[in-house]
Amino acid sequence: MTAKILFAPKQDRAVTDIARALTPPGFELVAADFGTPEFYAAAADAEYFLGLARNMGGEFFRSAPKLKLVQLLSAGYDRVDVEAARKAGVPVSNNGGANAIAVAEHTVLLMLAVLKQLVRFHLDVVAGRWRPPASSESPVYELAGRTVGIVGLGNIGKKVARRVAAFDAKVVYYDIVRLSEAEEDALGVRFVLLSELLRTADVVTLHVPLNDSTRGLIGARELGLMKPSAILVNTCRGPVVDEAALHQALRERKIGGAGLDVLVDEPPSKDHPLFGLPNVTLTPHSAGPTWENWTARFRNGFDNIERVAAGRRPLWVIPEL
Repeated sequence: MTAKILFAPKQDRAVTDIARALTPPGFELVAADFGTPEFYAAAADAEYFLGLARNMGGEFFRSAPKLKLVQLLSAGYDRVDVEAARKAGVPVSNNGGANAIAVAEHTVLLMLAVLKQLVRFHLDVVAGRWRPPASSESPVYELAGRTVGIVGLGNIGKKVARRVAAFDAKVVYYDIVRLSEAEEDALGVRFVLLSELLRTADVVTLHVPLNDSTRGLIGARELGLMKPSAILVNTCRGPVVDEAALHQALRERKIGGAGLDVLVDEPPSKDHPLFGLPNVTLTPHSAGPTWENWTARFRNGFDNIERVAAGRRPLWVIPEL
């Protein structure tokens, strides 16, 4: 008898083909979109969920009474109601770092895009405006020699540290759990308190999960500590930053710029205030998915599902559970 895996939301055919090719023997993969009749029909006897969360609360867990594991393909889990999962007795696992390289690379991309004014210069060239990239009107900067402050030195944060070190940047970090001295030395990073990081870093990059303690972590007070030339990069979750305070800081040039892959509301409204600012570079929450890591994410997910099916404890269970 096969065990059903509910795969949601539906992805394009090429991605779904990867998932089906990697589905282990003895399991049936059923793809459906959240909220559809097909979704609820599959949830009724599904033993496993595999996919990306979309406001998974009490209704979801009640619709899937046989569920043994929620296996996310993402690192973040803020769209899962942790208390509802606890009440249902269902563990929730993230993707085991399968997208960490992609997010780290995208983080460096945003740093460089802001420092080098990539988007502005592209638009200038397309519009027929040619200017020296080092002009005083639109200065560009090097990452080399600058201090990068990493807030949250987990799997992704460590990969960012290694990558910016290759640009000859200095790295400081803040995390609620400090590394050992040997780990810090091996990684080439130095621990500082958050306030010192904000005051001294030329680039502040955020790599924390979204929870009650990190929501609004970077607000008006924190932005006020940053250098007028500093840039903020966020590839974790939008609500970690107070967007209104960020807009004001950018508009008034209290900080130099921002590179954002995430926003509070996704997708944003067409008249989002950040859209009108020249010192902001935006991407559409696209740091995580790459063609390469779809396979890695599915493999991690299916391996974890097989662990649970064999009566073993799942890997990568979120800390709240």
